[in-house]
Amino acid sequence: MKFAVIVFPGSNCDRDMIWAVNLFDGMEAEGVRHDEQSLDGYDGVLLPGGFSYGDYLRCGAIARFAPIMSEVVRFAEEGKPVFGTCNGFQMLTELGLLPGGLRKNQSLKFISKVVPLIVENNQSPFTTNYEENQEIAIPIAHGEGNYFCDNDTLAELEANKQILFRYADNVNGSIANIAGISNRKGNVVGMMPHPERAVESVLGTTDGRPFFESILTNFAKESGHVQ
Repeated sequence: MKFAVIVFPGSNCDRDMIWAVNLFDGMEAEGVRHDEQSLDGYDGVLLPGGFSYGDYLRCGAIARFAPIMSEVVRFAEEGKPVFGTCNGFQMLTELGLLPGGLRKNQSLKFISKVVPLIVENNQSPFTTNYEENQEIAIPIAHGEGNYFCDNDTLAELEANKQILFRYADNVNGSIANIAGISNRKGNVVGMMPHPERAVESVLGTTDGRPFFESILTNFAKESGHVQ
């Protein structure tokens, strides 16, 4: 499977994502600039963390208008895997591909550390290689990771099992301890923690590996790459 990692001015986690994906047999990734207009030839798209541009207005608010974003929306509508981590999650909410939004951390401080997450739903195409209620360790690095939505949206997320990960210790004040969600179809996922920073033992945790292995397991056949 071939993945496009969208690169914005100021991105600082795009190479992390490319490196992580290329560690897995059957997957490859390369950077695609934000001002490109086609994702032809790719099987999935990844929006990395770091910064895009215009984040001083609101994280992801300007990036959502980048030329490549129409292709990201197309991929989502076609059922292809779309994943955004950190700033990428913020972009997905700004695009309307995921509900809710991200606010400043409750502490008003930037937080960078490995945190425990609970796998809330292991039936998603992005989480099948985890156990239900498994506790995993994944790094975070954000100042605006406080997920918020209204009560009706929260009820829908709960009812449709769209909450994939929760914080075991709610480090940023997110409603219902939410760390990661999906769309109703299950092919679009956003989370503030960085699974791409948890794929090699030298990094201190490999709990991000099942995330990428799940993507390969569940989307390879659909993209024409038999596993």
